[in-house]
Amino acid sequence: MTTTALTAPAPITAGNQEWLRLKAAATALRALQVQDGSVPDAEAHEAAAGHVATITTAVAALAPSFPHDANYLELLVTDFDRWADGGFGVPDFLDSLQAFQPQQHRVNGLQHLVVFPMYTQNGSSSRLVEAVLIEVIWPEFIGGLETGEYSNKLFVPIRFLDFTAGYDTNSAVLFPETVAVRETPTFTWGAIFADREAARFRRVLRAAAEITSLQLPEDAAGLLADQQLTQETFVMWDLIHDRTHMRGDLPFDPFMIKQRMPFFLYSLEELRCDLTAFRESVKIEKDEDADPEARRHAKLVQYAVIFDRIFRFAITGTRVRNYDGLGGQLLFAWMHQHHVLHWTDSKLSIDWDEAADVVVELGAKIEELYWRSIDRPKMAHWLAAYELISGTVTPNPASVWAKGPDALPLDGPPRGLTDQVLDDEFPLSMFYEALEKKMRPVIESTAGITGSSDTGSKSGDTQALNAG
Repeated sequence: MTTTALTAPAPITAGNQEWLRLKAAATALRALQVQDGSVPDAEAHEAAAGHVATITTAVAALAPSFPHDANYLELLVTDFDRWADGGFGVPDFLDSLQAFQPQQHRVNGLQHLVVFPMYTQNGSSSRLVEAVLIEVIWPEFIGGLETGEYSNKLFVPIRFLDFTAGYDTNSAVLFPETVAVRETPTFTWGAIFADREAARFRRVLRAAAEITSLQLPEDAAGLLADQQLTQETFVMWDLIHDRTHMRGDLPFDPFMIKQRMPFFLYSLEELRCDLTAFRESVKIEKDEDADPEARRHAKLVQYAVIFDRIFRFAITGTRVRNYDGLGGQLLFAWMHQHHVLHWTDSKLSIDWDEAADVVVELGAKIEELYWRSIDRPKMAHWLAAYELISGTVTPNPASVWAKGPDALPLDGPPRGLTDQVLDDEFPLSMFYEALEKKMRPVIESTAGITGSSDTGSKSGDTQALNAG
């Protein structure tokens, strides 16, 4: 449900005294918790109880500013009190989590106070108490897309106002799956920090374009100058990407089910969703009857998908089963081998008139793989997926998979095939090895970035890629 008339009495800023008290108490409480969220040291319980009392008092004081979350905030206080009264065992915040329903109020600028014991993806793996002050991003044209062909009732795009240490990291999502609960509920929403995604993208693209001497088209260059424009572009991208995980001619639950599969299958799933967003954006851009703002942002989504994938995804993180990294490598190599991306005279260039068709073609290849999957045994599907990727990205010379089916243990359980996949089955190309060295300080500098951060490049080395 989207309620356009809903407003809060007054916005809460990061300097609000009750918020600062809550944040400080949560930070102090985190230092007493262990990985499962409990506080096992009995001598620390008195201090923990004091921090909880500060948190609940602050929540009660702040609650009138969040009338749309009244039931959740009331149950949040109850969950904290029950946890303290029970001796600070493994926390259970199921009742307050089920009452928090931000997808019911997707109103631009609407704020939420979110406090849970939780881990943060790409942040902390421990279920420590996190406190996050957020604001919904819901431009009018996004509302039009969502109520039309791109319905996604679970999707909530947000931006940071302030946060505790678990989000002073690379984490850009707020998912109910991460909260400490006694049983797994039905999840009804997922929130993505579009401001962090946009700020990170702008910093990385600015540096990468300078290092590679890439001349950006005028509208793409506009993304570097305008944080709001860029985060709205990411909201559109995420809206379509997120819904794609549940749609299409899919292998049986290809991504969401918890099963042990070769990491390159996750590469294809994430890339499939991004390329679906790309393809749909091409369609929207060409639709003369579409909302003008949707058409404008649709073109920008295409730039964002390409640049984020080839400049950030490909060289971010370790080389241990880096499925997003491989997706970026695949897109870059595909565009290069189809002659729309060029690295000539130590300069990168892209033929934008032809690029969209080439990128859409890669998406079609992945969709054909998925369509054929329901007629194939699992191992055959895995082999076909490997063949698709290795036809474009060169495998590790030490790879057993690259030697073909005769070298693999096909007569045993599927796990045997997964065990043969190298941690770095598809190493970085020479181009990416050089680019990664130049870009590493920039990418590292984006940890904890928000839309209000200075998004200029912090790299001290933005000379041409072939220098040094």
